[in-house]
Amino acid sequence: MQAYLDLIEKTLTQGTLIENRTATAAYTMLGGLIEHDMQKGYPLLTTKKMPFRTIATELEFFIKGRTDKKWLQERHCHIWDEWCNPKKVAHIEARDERIARQRKEDDLGPIYGKQWRSFTSTPTPPAQNPHSSTPNQNSPVAIDQLQNLITELQKNPNSRRLLVSAWNPLDLPEMALPPCHVLFQVTVIEKTLSLTWFQRSADLMLGIPFNIASYALLLHLLAKESGYTEGKLIGMLSNIHIYENHRLAAEQQLERTPKPLPKITTPHFTSIFNWSYPDTHLQHYTHHPKIKLPIAI
Repeated sequence: MQAYLDLIEKTLTQGTLIENRTATAAYTMLGGLIEHDMQKGYPLLTTKKMPFRTIATELEFFIKGRTDKKWLQERHCHIWDEWCNPKKVAHIEARDERIARQRKEDDLGPIYGKQWRSFTSTPTPPAQNPHSSTPNQNSPVAIDQLQNLITELQKNPNSRRLLVSAWNPLDLPEMALPPCHVLFQVTVIEKTLSLTWFQRSADLMLGIPFNIASYALLLHLLAKESGYTEGKLIGMLSNIHIYENHRLAAEQQLERTPKPLPKITTPHFTSIFNWSYPDTHLQHYTHHPKIKLPIAI
């Protein structure tokens, strides 16, 4: 994808090297756009080998609303190995010891899937009658945002409110990581379904290639669910960064010529809620060699 390579070049040449929450400084700039027409192929990067099965497994994990790292590991998906619910390790002060304990802890806290399928909020209680002895009932309300989106998509496809948010301030303290891709929106124009996602923090070398492919796969599944044609995938990126120890790999990708994009098919699709990662097949994927990158923790 040329749009992705252009962002790499711009970040390396115009970004400012600054410190951040990790131990590694990053070349950072504000604002960028990824735009892709799904009719031109599935946007899995070809300038390096990408693990489609891992990407699809994580998306299934989110769609099912799961938050247990073991489920991923049993399916050979190790994206979340380094993290866990921070409250489980809050008592450990030494950084290295805390990171080691994070790797062993299964609970990731209420991350993306929990918010997509069971976004919990506490309603404002009604005014209390001063003469009543009955306490206010202020029970949390759980909302299945993904199901609501699909229901509304079928009833009112012209709606501008087809949104799913992963950013829940009430749950942030227990999330393994605060959501980087904080929300996505679906838009239907002339029987064509498009998806836009907003990303507050965009790790250009490790995270964004996964995010592009994951949201493209989600768009594919939502189009099948609703019967619409696949349209545009748009990523609106806010804080864009390349970690200093990723610079050589970034320059290596810029030297490579993109290959034709692959395609994906899901021939026996019944419902997004019954979908499993082996149901979708990747076809005609040619790529340059894998580039191994360290994770900034």
